[in-house]
Amino acid sequence: MIKSLFNSQKSNEELELIGFIIKKFGYRPKNLKYFLKAITHKSFKNQEFEFSNERLEFLGDAVLDSVVADYLFVKFQDQDEGYLTRIKSKIVNRKTLSDIGYSMGIRDILRYHQSRSINVTSLEGNAFEAILGAIYLDGGYEAVKKSVHNHLFRNFVNLNKLLEDEVDFKSKLFIWCQKKKWSLTFNVLKEFNSGVSWIYEVEVGINGKNYGKGEGSTKKLAEQEAAKETLRLLNEFL
Repeated sequence: MIKSLFNSQKSNEELELIGFIIKKFGYRPKNLKYFLKAITHKSFKNQEFEFSNERLEFLGDAVLDSVVADYLFVKFQDQDEGYLTRIKSKIVNRKTLSDIGYSMGIRDILRYHQSRSINVTSLEGNAFEAILGAIYLDGGYEAVKKSVHNHLFRNFVNLNKLLEDEVDFKSKLFIWCQKKKWSLTFNVLKEFNSGVSWIYEVEVGINGKNYGKGEGSTKKLAEQEAAKETLRLLNEFL
């Protein structure tokens, strides 16, 4: 299959793109048109190319979110949904995706109008998602899952660093108050069923004075959010 990809009549750009996808994503393209769209920014539109990667970016974003959620759910079986949500958000946020795109060197294959003032860094993250969308259309969900597990997490995401940066805001606030010998309470203001899940609203009290509030689908998550807001108000947020 891969031999026919390179031996058929293809332009240098197409050959470069095929090699890039195989090397960086570990996937062998079947229908190259998906991947040509994935690397084409809307600024590149002209008479020959009346398409861009925005729809594929939308698709790739959704598939990546699902694959990463699946990965974290299996890997961290003792953690609650609040922890999994925070770790997932660190992996799929704009900055991380742009960093991944930069590390991969996606800008070397990007199609965009270079004479315009464009933030190429953001384009790299968008194109990364679009390429995952192309892999999904070309090879299905399992192909994306394999690519993310075997290439993304191994080569471009330092999961240990992300875990080290994970902050337990409630513990941090407790230690801060303990050092100052101040009392700390977490008071539940509201709890109600939204029809989909329970919602809790919690407010922090320090020495009888009210500080930050937070909401969450569990009391623990709401307390984390309230502690985070309180640390911000106290200028102790890191």
